[in-house]
Amino acid sequence: MKYETVNNHLFYTNRELFCSKLKTKSLVVINSNDEFPRSGDQNHLFKQNADLFYLTGIDQEQSILLLFPDCPNPLYKEVLFLRQTNEHIAVWEGHKYTREEAAKTSGIQSIFWLQEYDAILASIIFYAENIYLNTNENDRYQHEVPYRDVRFIQQFKEKYPLHQYFRAAPIFRDLRVIKSQAEVKL
Repeated sequence: MKYETVNNHLFYTNRELFCSKLKTKSLVVINSNDEFPRSGDQNHLFKQNADLFYLTGIDQEQSILLLFPDCPNPLYKEVLFLRQTNEHIAVWEGHKYTREEAAKTSGIQSIFWLQEYDAILASIIFYAENIYLNTNENDRYQHEVPYRDVRFIQQFKEKYPLHQYFRAAPIFRDLRVIKSQAEVKL
């Protein structure tokens, strides 16, 4: 692991604060950052989306967080999707979270493999009226290559055009500027 163990209460509190800023019947989707290829069989060192890390403590590629505080099915109020690992991946890419490790790290109990994302999303999305999606809204950042969030937003809006869409970045900007005592101690 890259980090010393952090009490998952920090991430739980961050999610609670974030969700308190949402409109009712809102679904939030936060993606991990892209992996960038270095050669035919190797990627550059992965750097997690800071907003996903802020809400989960998870530092792993191909992860997706769904937050839906008003979901009628309690199982899907907080859901974390991870890439399923195996022995081959462990040897060639290193250790990946198990469901149990991800639950312990994040405090999220509903952990599913990434291949279950589409089916679970389809089962709950029509209970939501509002969708919050995230992008890098740093005024010093000008992207030339469409990164994961930009591509995801385009695909998501094509698939679900009738929802109301909102930006998650302003909520993160307001919350992350003030550090909790637990964050300061880190």
